[in-house]
Formats: sequence, C-alpha cells, structure tokens
Amino acid sequence: MINLFEVNETNNMILNENLDVRTITMGISLLDCAAADMKSFNDRIYEKITRYAEKLVQTGEDISKEYGVPVVNKRISVTPIALAAAATRASDYVEVARTLDRAAKAVGVNFIGGFSALVHKGATPSDLALMNSIPEALAVTERVCSSVNVGSTKTGINMDAVRLIGKLLLDTAERTRNLDSIGCAKFVVFCNAPDDNPFMAGSFHGVGEPDVVVNVGVSGPGVVKKALENCRESNFEELCETIKKTAFKITRVGQLVAQEASRRLDVPFGIIDLSLAPTPAIGDSIADILTEIGVEYAGAPGTTAALALLNDQVKKGGVMASSYVGGLSGAFIPVSEDQGMINAVAAGALTLEKLEAMTCVCSVGLDMIAIPGDTKASTISGIIADEMAIGMINQKTTAVRIIPVAGKAVGDVVEFGGLLGYAPIMPVNNFDCSRLVNRAGRIPAPIHSFKN
Repeated sequence: MINLFEVNETNNMILNENLDVRTITMGISLLDCAAADMKSFNDRIYEKITRYAEKLVQTGEDISKEYGVPVVNKRISVTPIALAAAATRASDYVEVARTLDRAAKAVGVNFIGGFSALVHKGATPSDLALMNSIPEALAVTERVCSSVNVGSTKTGINMDAVRLIGKLLLDTAERTRNLDSIGCAKFVVFCNAPDDNPFMAGSFHGVGEPDVVVNVGVSGPGVVKKALENCRESNFEELCETIKKTAFKITRVGQLVAQEASRRLDVPFGIIDLSLAPTPAIGDSIADILTEIGVEYAGAPGTTAALALLNDQVKKGGVMASSYVGGLSGAFIPVSEDQGMINAVAAGALTLEKLEAMTCVCSVGLDMIAIPGDTKASTISGIIADEMAIGMINQKTTAVRIIPVAGKAVGDVVEFGGLLGYAPIMPVNNFDCSRLVNRAGRIPAPIHSFKN
C-alpha cells in the first residue's frame, strides 16, 4: 500500500537527489527490411523506424509530465546492421548509417544504436564491410552509435577483430579530430554483449528479441549516495540493507515508467536495466558512492571491493522490484561522465590499470577514457583484449569505450559536452604488445565454457 511518506520520499529523490529514468529505448527489428539493393533496404529501414517510433519521444515527455519523473533520454536500438544488410552485398554501409541518422532526427531521439556486428567467432563479408565503415559512419552522422562484439565465454576472443578495431579507432579519432575525436565516444567493443541493453553507445536489438520492444534504463547514484550518508558508522549488514532498499525504490519508479510506455505505445515491455549511470552533475556520481562506502578516492585500495558490494546489493534490491531485469545491470564507471571519477584521476588515485581491475565486478570498466592521440593501434588492441579476457573468463559482460584524442597528450583536457562531460587525458602503458596482438586467429574459449 502506498503511503504519504513514500510519495514524499520519492518526490525528494527526484527534486534533490537526481533520480531519473535515464532512458526509454525502443528496440526495432530490421530483419524484415532486408533487400538485395541498397536503396530498397534504406527505404524500408526509414519507413519502419519512423512508423514504430513516431510517438516515442512525445510518450516519454507525457509520462514525465504526468508522473513528475524525469525521463532524460528517448532512444532507438535496431538489429545489428551487419546482419540486416548482408543481402545487399554492399562494400560499405555508410549510407545505411546516414539513413539511421535521418530516421533518428525525424522522430526526435537523441541516439540510435545498432550500427553493429557480432564477430565473436569470426567475421562474414558483411561484418567486415560494416567494421571498415565505422570511422566514416561515425564522422558523418550525429546520432548513430556503433558496437562490435568480439568475444564470448562460449567462443573465446576474435583477435583478428580486436586487432582491426585498434586501427579503426585511430581512424575514427582522426576523422573527428575537430570535435576532440568524439566519434570514438559513440563506439563500444564488447565481450558477451547483451541483446537488450538500453544504454548507449552499445545498444542493439538482438536477434532473439520480438519485432519491437520497450526497454528502460533506470539510474539514481545521487539517491544511493544520499542514503549512505546516514550509514557512515554502520556495519556491512546495515550498509547492504540500505543499498538494497534504495535500489528497490529506484527500480519501482523505472517499472512504472516502463509499463506506462509499453501501454501507451502498444509495444511489449522488455526489461528494466538496473545499471547505476552517473552524469557530470555534482552529486550524481558512482565515485561519490564509493567514497561514502569508505575509500578516500575511487581508485584507493578497497575500491574494487566497495564496487563489488554496490553492484551486488543494487541487483538484489532491483530484482525484487521488477518482473523482468536484463541489459547490463551493473554500475557504470565512465571517467568523463562522472565528476567524482575525474577528481580521482586528477588526484592520482585512479589509473587505467585500476579501472581494468574494477571491470571484474562491473559491466563497463574502461568507459569514456580519453588517452593520448599518438597511442599505437596495437596498444589500444592490447587494452581491449585485456578487458575482453576478463569478460570471457568470468562469464560476464565487459566493454571498452576508449577515445584516443587526436592531437592531445597527457595533461590536456577534452570537452565532449552534455551527458558525455569532459575528461583528462590519461597515461597509457606503452610497453609493446604488438607480437601478441598480431597473432592471427582467436583465443580459445575457457574450459569452463564447455557446459551443455
């Protein structure tokens, strides 16, 4: 039974603690848009997206006004284009990216994800055409996001794809040099990518999904931090109980919005993603939660343990609040989007290596990391391979969104604007790994993947 105290509590979370629904993401299958010629394919894509998502933005805004819950982003994810476009036998897919961008602008969403390929065991000609199109596609579009899944626990890691991506990122960085290489901020490389992730830039509509679906990503690190301010002298049991109860309340808000969006759009409800996603706003930081748990800065000894505790309790609280939980459902720790993370880097507490260690207990450990523009492609590929190995061995999703900023060096700061924030250029270990990266083939799946 809802009581007045709970209503006031939720209202306070929204007004003073940055509680919001971070995104309503409509997933749309493009498999039935397949065509032998590119023009027909693009026409079908545009027609289907604009037909299904015509009222998405307005619905999100109406729900926000009626319930008083900020719905920050309205987005679309589509079937990985490398699958949907294979019948065209085109040599590049830049025109498809332009069509996605045009459709996104027509319906008013801020991002559209799915300029993607799934190459964890190998790449088809269509996969390679898409991957080689990524630098230009991200340079000539505003709202298109791209991802490539290069590994899984069942298949191992496709090192040929990892090697190629290192080169593609440098190309993307150079093509968007005048915007601090922002093209790289719209690209994610995955291991064990989920089919129903509503968060950008890694969102795509998986092949096992229905024709159209609504997924919702909740947030609220500010709410969790505020709750923990009353637990500074508490034991672990009380600390964990506080996080669980807070996560339950946050998720219930997301569940309400998801059900309303599903009903009004006449589209099936998919999942709630429990990920805590920060913003550059003061007080909306994952790093600040970690300091409330007990470390001086994110990156100090004990940070990985604190993050593990946080993630686990958020999931335990969230799964009780929603019938369907999915996506990534783990705390995001992007540097540029989290003022507390930026402060930790500036203080010397947080390094690339510590962020890698933190990946073991969250979904995206190297997220919105700006590195020197002269970093070698093989070094970038080596960093990606390390993150993919963590996901493969630990049977979890891991991802990398790393930005080699053309013309910038350690000590410089880059401005991305909006939710993407700003970031200091972080130093990279430049000892050579090219002999490893240049080996052909894939790293085999681990022994514990053999379950059937």
